Amino acid sequence: MSFDQRLSLLLVEDDPALGPLTAELLSDDFRVELATDGQTGLRRALSATWDVLVVDRGLPLRDGASLVAALRAKGVATPVLMLTALGTTEDKIFGLDAGANDYLTKPFDAGELVARLRALTRTYRAASMVLPLGEWELDAATRLVTSPYGDRIPLTETESAMLRTLATEPQRVFTRAELLQALFHAEDTPGVIDTYVHYLRNKISKTAVRTVHGVGYQLGEP
Repeated sequence: MSFDQRLSLLLVEDDPALGPLTAELLSDDFRVELATDGQTGLRRALSATWDVLVVDRGLPLRDGASLVAALRAKGVATPVLMLTALGTTEDKIFGLDAGANDYLTKPFDAGELVARLRALTRTYRAASMVLPLGEWELDAATRLVTSPYGDRIPLTETESAMLRTLATEPQRVFTRAELLQALFHAEDTPGVIDTYVHYLRNKISKTAVRTVHGVGYQLGEP
């Protein structure tokens, strides 16, 4: 059983050469999934929890600015870097106004891209370190769950990552496959999800994670 500590990144890029190359360049720092059109990118962006997105501006089926605007309209606050050949000031303003957090033009330096992504994720994660669990709280930075009465429960890194994933989208029911992809390596089996749900329930309360039969797991209320 192994926990992948890399951050998750969705790359939406239709260029058949640049997409896989960029994914490879980023793979040391991020768990990268590649989508090759705007519609698929939007669907994947909405169906999983990501630490950061890299979106090309000119995409088939749905352009990058439209994709980002659709995410923001649905309340998705995940940081987005727009990566594109359209580099005029007007293009940059258009992309940023659509909801992108940063804008990098092609051709780009791989080191600069990684540095910008690290800066984006640091800012975003710092702003979302304390997450509500009903009347309780999870501090993802210290991996402590705090009750309304001041009790503090320490979690392991993997336990905290799972609870943070559930707490980031408390209304959503996550399948085992989604949690496995978001938190573990490909060689792990779905049974590891049940194991960590059991750990969280034992440490916090039996109602900390809710089972939705036939679907998966959702944040409960301790």
